[in-house]
Amino acid sequence: MKQEVIFTLQIDCSDQKGLIYLITSILFKYECNIIRNDEYVSPEDQHFFMRSEFSCSIHPDILIQELKSLLPHNAHIRISTPALKRIVVLVTKEHHCLSELLTRVHFNELKAEIVAVISNYENLQDLTEKYGIPYHYIPHTDLTREAHEEQIAGLIESCQPDYVILAKYMRILSPAFVDRFHNRIINIHHSFLPAFIGANPYRQAFERGVKIIGATAHYVNNNLDEGPIIAQSVIPVDHKQDASSMSHAGKDIEKMVLSNAIRIILEDKVFVWGNKTVVFD
Repeated sequence: MKQEVIFTLQIDCSDQKGLIYLITSILFKYECNIIRNDEYVSPEDQHFFMRSEFSCSIHPDILIQELKSLLPHNAHIRISTPALKRIVVLVTKEHHCLSELLTRVHFNELKAEIVAVISNYENLQDLTEKYGIPYHYIPHTDLTREAHEEQIAGLIESCQPDYVILAKYMRILSPAFVDRFHNRIINIHHSFLPAFIGANPYRQAFERGVKIIGATAHYVNNNLDEGPIIAQSVIPVDHKQDASSMSHAGKDIEKMVLSNAIRIILEDKVFVWGNKTVVFD
């Protein structure tokens, strides 16, 4: 008897009557045991999303082929296993988000392998190498943005990552670079978007007398800081806090939101649909 494996099934397609019955009947046919099931239909466009965790002893390609034969023609079907996913982290000088990721991966709190850290500065090399992870210093001085990005992109592709994480990487990426890693680049933004953009956001927040500050993790697209949002959170602040103390508090929430976003992505709980996400967490 073959040993059963835990799989995650993700399906999105046009909604129609009986979809859940069709999908679960196929899983039943092949003696799969459903452990968890989540579904949602977008009311704006009647698009169906479903995520199932199940155990089974057959090859997943058999399920995919049968599902394709019964589901709407525009169905996207993906079956994955709990294997560690590969991530590359891009950084500049700030350490807090990188430190959080290194620690969580080291203690198996994130189901990932950090295969490389890439930076245009050398500041975080010692920290990274303490965890036994390769650090690649690619300076941007005397290079055009295109030439610098080409070096980084080539290195990323050689690492064959599932995702690229911008852990406070402070250079704007070109549309060509973003397209090269479509829906695979995750950024942490220092605001509860949409909010204060541009330079010195905590000074802007302080001067406006805000009562909450937050952070947003999102996919990167060609519209600056406007990609599909994955996770957000906020914390309260008041008049006793200046821009510096807000910045310290903001760093804590940035690393928490980024870690949570990466966790749910690694667990295959996120669907990207247009400029939004559907998250089953």
